[in-house]
Amino acid sequence: MKKILIISAALFLLAACSQSPKFQVTGTIEGAEGEMLYLEAITLEGIVQMDSVRLASDGHFTFTASKTVENPEFYNLRIGQQRLPFSIDSTETLTFTSQWPDLVQTSTVSGSESAQDIHDISLAQQKLQEQIHALEFDEVILGENYDTIHTLITDYKEHMKRDYIFKHPERASAYFAVCQSITYRYSTFQLFDPVSQRDDVKCYASIATVWDGRWPDADRTVQLCNMAVKGMENTAPAQSRTIELPTEKITETGIIDVELPDVDGKQRRLSDLKGHVVLMDFTMYGAKESLARTRVMRELYNKYHERGLEIYQISLDDDIHFWKFSCENLPWVCVHETDGRATRSYAVNTLPTFFLINRDNEIVSRSENITNLEEELQKLL
Repeated sequence: MKKILIISAALFLLAACSQSPKFQVTGTIEGAEGEMLYLEAITLEGIVQMDSVRLASDGHFTFTASKTVENPEFYNLRIGQQRLPFSIDSTETLTFTSQWPDLVQTSTVSGSESAQDIHDISLAQQKLQEQIHALEFDEVILGENYDTIHTLITDYKEHMKRDYIFKHPERASAYFAVCQSITYRYSTFQLFDPVSQRDDVKCYASIATVWDGRWPDADRTVQLCNMAVKGMENTAPAQSRTIELPTEKITETGIIDVELPDVDGKQRRLSDLKGHVVLMDFTMYGAKESLARTRVMRELYNKYHERGLEIYQISLDDDIHFWKFSCENLPWVCVHETDGRATRSYAVNTLPTFFLINRDNEIVSRSENITNLEEELQKLL
């Protein structure tokens, strides 16, 4: 009987594996007859070899593998020390064509927008590296070359931000772009510093915010969130921002209406949410606690939205573009204030500050008087 149970369990596991989603990588590499082609997984722990094939005279190859997670993952095709990086977002088929011995420069890829983006990024990165190598060891004009190299890197990073990181933060290519490194005078460093450069930290935060909404439990999401939170802690001048305003408190039982633009420029009125329980939140996405706080708010929203919870979030970030990138995928109402009118009306002296509003558009409480937000929400819902 025990043997029967063991055999049944083995058959069950075999069937489960056979039903797992698959992806396929196929194509042709000309001029590489007899070379070993490897399929590698790029994990957070390192590179893992998955499969290999010795190329025949026609250079054709096909790899089929299981996709074990929902979030995007990264892989290489490798011959010797040359690698073609790509991503797999879902169960898909990618087709490569290339020529040996220059895999990156001669390759094309089809089947995935993210994989195409990663190929374009790889080409651009290779070009940048070649430009730096051509300049870095010319000692005669090293000082001038250093300024040129700095300009090359700055322009390259702006290109990455504009066309990949902020344009499509949900794609694997955004993650790939922000994790690039470059070699300069025998040292390798990350192009986007997640520790001490605030503008670079914003790139990590933008991707982390979107990935946290789509794949909150993925290892790469946790990594991004941790890096972004740590970077914000290191670069934020203070945990909260003090605003010089009158100190008197609000005495009205009803709300003072607010009308502010969202990320699309549409005017959104607070009073339009009457009939819902509203969490009106004054915040800054650039504050170091913002990512962790957004995760908590997302959990509350997902849990209570169907019962009538709405969030009206007012940003006071100085960088409007960063605000847009940070909140464009959030499910609640996100607006931005520049003139301080709403902030003065509600006597907000520090950030973050929030208010609870009942279904009749009446202010029930503000943050300094709330010890357990979820309990207070449950009372109103």
